[in-house]
Amino acid sequence: MYDREKRFPMEETMNHVRIEYTEKGVMHMASRRCMLRAISRSGAILGIVTQFTIPRQFCLDIPEARIPRIGCVLMRINPNDTIEVRFLRLMTEAELNKVFVFSDHPAHRGRVLDLRAR
Repeated sequence: MYDREKRFPMEETMNHVRIEYTEKGVMHMASRRCMLRAISRSGAILGIVTQFTIPRQFCLDIPEARIPRIGCVLMRINPNDTIEVRFLRLMTEAELNKVFVFSDHPAHRGRVLDLRAR
């Protein structure tokens, strides 16, 4: 399914995000902090600080940009403590702009949030 989708170009960013998933069956919800390194409309690259087991499916929360739960599928675990994920839905351009506005990356320093755009 994911190999037939259109690939959108990744753009570097630096945002704090949170991974939420269930541990030990369905009873315990766990949450881990990580760093959003790059994002596109269909996927992202996340940097993980600590070692923990990553499930195949989880939710991604971007609290700075107020984007609540995005369903994700784990695609690849890289040896440099980064993981590649694909979103279960395409992000809109407005959501991407909100991520870039609240980014700490120097390339997004001049971006402003358009309040009239929905």
